[in-house]
Amino acid sequence: MAVEYLGAGSLDGTQLGRSATDKVGLYGVTPVAQRTSTVLATSLLSASSYVSVASNTAAILLELTNALIALGAYKTS
Repeated sequence: MAVEYLGAGSLDGTQLGRSATDKVGLYGVTPVAQRTSTVLATSLLSASSYVSVASNTAAILLELTNALIALGAYKTS
């Protein structure tokens, strides 16, 4: 079977989805719209204690993992 490429060789590149509401899916998963999260807006540098930094880091990693799973870019089992 021949490889099928995404893109037309444009110097400007290739995008998946035109807006945050366009749905995208990889590897056969159901396409989803872009996730919204206030977690990623939290600055680790403004945290006043190690506990805050640790909990913020854990929340950010969890959100990134959930986003990758929803897209089909990361499989958990």
